[in-house]
Amino acid sequence: MTTDQHTRALLLRLRRIEGQVRGIARMVEEDKYCIDILTQVSAASRALQSVALALLQEHMAHCLLHAAQAGELQQEAKLKEASDAIARLVRS
Repeated sequence: MTTDQHTRALLLRLRRIEGQVRGIARMVEEDKYCIDILTQVSAASRALQSVALALLQEHMAHCLLHAAQAGELQQEAKLKEASDAIARLVRS
């Protein structure tokens, strides 16, 4: 998948998630059953995690690869950056 295709796919997924979140807000406004709202919140959270993983995969496939080719100093910085991002994802 090219970078443009990847970007379009991510934006499409994010727009779907945006619609999900608007739907959740509507459910809250309409005082829907709490468990149904929580189910939708869980689905939106999983969808955002999926986007985060896709972005991380893209980062590792391109940025880390380029950093590895550029030299040790840049490689260490990019590896720490990726490691920190993974840690944030795991904690969320």
